[in-house]
Amino acid sequence: MRYQELSYWLSSLDEPLTPRPALSGDADADVVIVGAGYTGLWTAYYLAVADPTLRITVLEKEIAGYGASGRNGGWCSALFPTSLPALARRYGRDPALAMQRAMHETVREVGRVVAAEGIDCDWQRGGTVVLARTEVQLGRARAAVAEAHHHGLDPADLVLLDAAEAAARCSAEGVRGGTYTPHCAAVHPARLVRGLARAVERRGVTIFERTPVTAVRAGAAVTPAGVVRAPVVVRATEGFTPALPGQHRTVAPVYSLMVATEPLPEETWARIGLAERETFSDYRHVIIYGQRTADGRLAFGGRGAPYHFGSRVSPGYDREPRVFTALRRVLGELFPVLGPEVPVSHTWGGPLGVARDWAASVGLDRASGLAWAGGYVGDGVGTSNLAGRTLADLIRGVESDLTALPWVNHRSPRWEPEPLRWLAVNAGLKLMFSADEAEARSGRPSRRAAAFSRLLGH
Repeated sequence: MRYQELSYWLSSLDEPLTPRPALSGDADADVVIVGAGYTGLWTAYYLAVADPTLRITVLEKEIAGYGASGRNGGWCSALFPTSLPALARRYGRDPALAMQRAMHETVREVGRVVAAEGIDCDWQRGGTVVLARTEVQLGRARAAVAEAHHHGLDPADLVLLDAAEAAARCSAEGVRGGTYTPHCAAVHPARLVRGLARAVERRGVTIFERTPVTAVRAGAAVTPAGVVRAPVVVRATEGFTPALPGQHRTVAPVYSLMVATEPLPEETWARIGLAERETFSDYRHVIIYGQRTADGRLAFGGRGAPYHFGSRVSPGYDREPRVFTALRRVLGELFPVLGPEVPVSHTWGGPLGVARDWAASVGLDRASGLAWAGGYVGDGVGTSNLAGRTLADLIRGVESDLTALPWVNHRSPRWEPEPLRWLAVNAGLKLMFSADEAEARSGRPSRRAAAFSRLLGH
């Protein structure tokens, strides 16, 4: 497999992506982690920092960063899949606020580790601007700021922008306003995950690549090459989780696809903005996301690819020409300066993990020693770091502010069996598209989309 072809990010690395040695027989460890993405590697990192005597083994089916960690939009953000108001309704105001504050701190923590470990990942904490390009979207922006402040966030945590202020950050077509939060950094995600893998190896962690795990059970991770026995087994497999026995309905793997432009000239950037490399989106229902890369490209992505029956994951699903065409069209609508033929150089995609209640979680079953983290719904660059720190405390039996957060040991319900799962996920996606189209025509908010968001607990 040519790993460089999986994303622009992996293609731009200055390393050959040669797999590390595979497991070659049975082994013993204190902690075995399944998955060498952000979640698995952050967990290994904080365990190794806290207790250098621990024997930590990471098992990876392909290479470190093969999954979402090497293909995402490069937002190290404080976004959490469950909104602050929804968290407050479920757990109360103070636990919800503690969860959001922990996410804010997570952005700073990732930046600290990047600097301390010398990980060159184009880190720039420029914040996020979310644009409002219609009156309906502007109403959602106002509501988001009001809700954030009502639930205890500081005014600077989420700021309402007028049209001039929003355009000064991101001069997209038809901007009427928006919001800005400082709690996000643009990163080169593949450099981050590959650098993190080297950092954990320097601390004594063993990573076996090209080692697929076929079963996870109490006390062991099973592979075709041998069994790794450990008192604690961590499942850190996100969108690839349904392939494991017993996990078929744990998360739904939903695809997110991206495009990247050729490097753009400075005169083009002078008209687009993003001078501080702010990450950007807007207040439509179907999620879009973008960043200005360190080498002067626009990396831009969005939802829209279908959910595949039976929670199937396949390299063939990483590329959906219809979605790439739509992303190119939307990018041209946002920034007409790109011209009628947006200069796209790379297209790619991959699966992310969505729990049935849209709630990310982290936990440890002390009776079995089985631990897990995931369900990030695409917000995993930052959230995985918080998961890794939390798992390190849970595994070591340390009670902390992190282990008291409301997502700890949350158990999401299982997804419905097929064909109900396929019908529900794809119907929801279609509803979001139709809601955006209806709002563009009528200029009024979509009641069906609002109802669907409430159903998801947003």
